[in-house]
Amino acid sequence: MRIAIASDHAAAGLKAVLAGWLRERGHDVIDLGADGRASVDYPDYGYAVAEALAEGRAERGVALCGSGIGISIAANRHPACRCALVSEPLTAALSRQHNDANAIAMGARLIGEEMAKACLDAFLSTPFEGGRHQHRVDKLSKEFA
Repeated sequence: MRIAIASDHAAAGLKAVLAGWLRERGHDVIDLGADGRASVDYPDYGYAVAEALAEGRAERGVALCGSGIGISIAANRHPACRCALVSEPLTAALSRQHNDANAIAMGARLIGEEMAKACLDAFLSTPFEGGRHQHRVDKLSKEFA
């Protein structure tokens, strides 16, 4: 699977760990930055994940910042992105099963590496259920007038 991953400076370390972990599992990882501790603006990286999904360069996205909140808000400003902020595997799985989320956000200051891997594993391995959820997901892609 092609997975776009991006973070701000607060989550660059977790991003590097998760990108390596994903590659070890055979995924094609598109690293969109940031690459160090120099202060950057999380919206730029949330937008980058959303654009990679919208353009078809990635099938799934991972957005990371200190809390996960800001970068998830940024990613969700694009109508093609359905980014769920998660902190444990059940929420990650439900984001796929019921909401067809194509990206997840996590907070590097709030989640450990092993929990982040467990969330990512649940997210990537859970299919969208469709059915009664489909018309609701379709509404998520509409832009407001």
